Amino acid sequence: MSALRFGVVSESVREGRAWLDFARQLEDSGIDVLLLRDHFSAGPFGQQLAPFSGLAAAAAATTRLRLGTLVLSNDFRHPAIVAHEAASLHLISGGRFELGIGAGWYQPEYDAAGIAFDPAGRRLARLDASLSIIRGLLAGTPVRHADASYRIDGLDLDVLPMPRKGSPRLLVGAGGPRMLRLAARHADIVGILPAPIRDSTDSDDPRDRLPAAFDAKIAVLREAASDRFGNLEISAIATFIVTGKRRADTEELIARRGWTGIDTEQVWQMPTTFIGSPDQIRADLLARRERFGLSYLVAGEDSHRALAEVISGL
Repeated sequence: MSALRFGVVSESVREGRAWLDFARQLEDSGIDVLLLRDHFSAGPFGQQLAPFSGLAAAAAATTRLRLGTLVLSNDFRHPAIVAHEAASLHLISGGRFELGIGAGWYQPEYDAAGIAFDPAGRRLARLDASLSIIRGLLAGTPVRHADASYRIDGLDLDVLPMPRKGSPRLLVGAGGPRMLRLAARHADIVGILPAPIRDSTDSDDPRDRLPAAFDAKIAVLREAASDRFGNLEISAIATFIVTGKRRADTEELIARRGWTGIDTEQVWQMPTTFIGSPDQIRADLLARRERFGLSYLVAGEDSHRALAEVISGL
């Protein structure tokens, strides 16, 4: 059974030494991974650092903390550039980088930057091709690839020294059957999403967060991955609320999220929602690792102190 580990995604910009201090604070508190998103518009998640430069600086200030992207938008960079950046960051961090990549979803950002926002099927096909190219380049082999999206003619990463000590693990987030099957082919870490991200207006349906929905996704992933399934790490973005008022704070969460047709007991059963005392949350973490194989949980930076309290007792 995989060891539990925890990531925090940064959701604000800190300048200079404050950013380095934040990375060291996470490391000292027992957090395993510092993550950055990939948006050049503040629209979806607010202000944020560019991922590769921000993570490289954090790597220089830490020794144990792993660094990751959650997730790069495939359409913003050519896969050869992504592979070079990823391999470089993995090298200078001493093997601590994890590469998360997705198909892109926030159309207003595309439109503002003049980047074509193709239909979902075309973006997913392009991501599939990109991941094949990136995996080959990170493995240190010459890559030849030709399709409607990319043409690679014998490229390898000879710009970096060989042999290299490993390569970044790949994370792919997936909420629908097609993305789950794509993740099963390419990923080392699969981030289970409540539902497919179709566009910037998607709603949050609590039924997508219940155990039955999670089980259905794992079933698709297991079938598609076949012999690979046992080597996959299952991850998800989670809610952590440490409280002595479990029922009241759960009711407040339901109201804040705008969930309907669901009660507190159902929320307590959601695989990615953890509410209660530190001991309650620790028990739930262990139970859900056993039940769902869920071993890598990611939270927003506003939860990192609560998360550190939980981690300290594991």
